[in-house]
Amino acid sequence: MTTEREVLLMVHPDRDATGEAAREVSARFAKAGIRIRVTEHDVCALINPEQHGVGASCTVVDPDDNPASGVELVFVLGGDGTLLRAAELARPAGVPVLGVNLGRVGFLAEADSDALADTVQRVVDGDYQVEERMTIDVTVTHDGEEVARTWALNEASVEKSTRERVLDALIEVDGRPVSAFGCDGVLCATPTGSTAYAFSAGGPIIWPDVQALLVVPSNAHAMFARPLVVSRSSVITVGIDPDGSSAVLTCDGTRPIDLPPGARVRVTCGKTPVRLVRLWDGPFTDRLVQKFSLPVKSWRERHARPCE
Repeated sequence: MTTEREVLLMVHPDRDATGEAAREVSARFAKAGIRIRVTEHDVCALINPEQHGVGASCTVVDPDDNPASGVELVFVLGGDGTLLRAAELARPAGVPVLGVNLGRVGFLAEADSDALADTVQRVVDGDYQVEERMTIDVTVTHDGEEVARTWALNEASVEKSTRERVLDALIEVDGRPVSAFGCDGVLCATPTGSTAYAFSAGGPIIWPDVQALLVVPSNAHAMFARPLVVSRSSVITVGIDPDGSSAVLTCDGTRPIDLPPGARVRVTCGKTPVRLVRLWDGPFTDRLVQKFSLPVKSWRERHARPCE
């Protein structure tokens, strides 16, 4: 007895290349006997299943009804933002996410659009590995009461809510104050998120298999406001000055939560990881060099004069 295979397809609807790529992916999976599940009728229309041979192999499911439950993986066409949205659906179901980059850097994506056919074939053949990435759990309290609970794969960002005001924040690690300063915000990131917003804010790159958490102040008005790398077992707290201005919390750039003065944001290592599909062997170093187009030759080698 064989079990029917199914993948959840998520796409970025506003990219020119999305429609063509979605139709190709769907047709290839349908030919291999793998069903497609989508969360939007617009995506199903984009695929145009009847015309492109997908037919009854495409099913529309409610995005609020655990849409990734029972699928083999979530197949993502887009950039890192699309993959992060896919991770929200895949994480509670415990299924892995495979990203094909149709955006710019696409650091979380495993393949680029020019390898689309090969990527689909690897899934059809079951020729892939799955790795787990650390997440963070985030809790917001105010006046001693919990007011919100969420999570992130990349980072939790506490930022000032108005451009004109400075955010007064106190950083604590394991219940002990470390530093207080005025700033634009504070980022608490995972190793996965170290190459995203945290990197842009001046934080270090952390290899994904390093078990650590990262704290990066943004434009802090202080002498001691450098990034901190702490243990995965540490508890990070960002406290908002009770007499200061309000702030806003976002996780992975979405799910905004208003933070009144006196609110406290508690960040810990997440209990539930995100699972990512990996197709290619090789160290993270190679991915870093390739995604950021890093020079790997010395200055003299890159600027050598041709022999006369």
